[in-house]
Amino acid sequence: MNLAITIATIFFVGCENDIDIVNSVTSVNKKKQPNELSRNVAFFYSDSARVRSKLKSPLVEHYMGVKPYYEMNKGLEVIFFDSIHKEQSKLSANYGIFYDNDNKMNIMEAKGNVIVINNKKEKLNTEHLTWNSLTKKIYTKEFVKITTKDEVIWGMGLEAEEDFSEYEIKDVKGTLAVKEPSGEDN
Repeated sequence: MNLAITIATIFFVGCENDIDIVNSVTSVNKKKQPNELSRNVAFFYSDSARVRSKLKSPLVEHYMGVKPYYEMNKGLEVIFFDSIHKEQSKLSANYGIFYDNDNKMNIMEAKGNVIVINNKKEKLNTEHLTWNSLTKKIYTKEFVKITTKDEVIWGMGLEAEEDFSEYEIKDVKGTLAVKEPSGEDN
């Protein structure tokens, strides 16, 4: 009997496992892995048989499941076109995520150094911007800076047409008139 107790004790002591080692061997990487990975990608969004926008990214990770999405960790650029395929504006950002809503791909969030420039050379700077391709609107609740030929405007929040042709700053914090240099030396 003593021999059986001794063997059982050695067996149980010898089977002690370091929980960190067990978890590293048995657990799956906790970060969700993409189902597809594509490099140097261009997505075209069309409406009524006309290309309305082109999204380009050096790396796109596609995650499938209940709420599928495309993630662009290496930056992105979206070019918006008018009805005759003339470029109207350009959006760029360090990061983007595009939610695939029943294959309509209608909501994209752009984050980090978001810049939008329209064909009038007006420039929007913010850190977070959302684009809804169905409503054709871009919007944010974050700080925005708009630079035009004549002024610089700061505010909190913005709603605009997707081509940035018309916009409304929700809470203007200040404006600064820009005066062209006269060319005279003082």
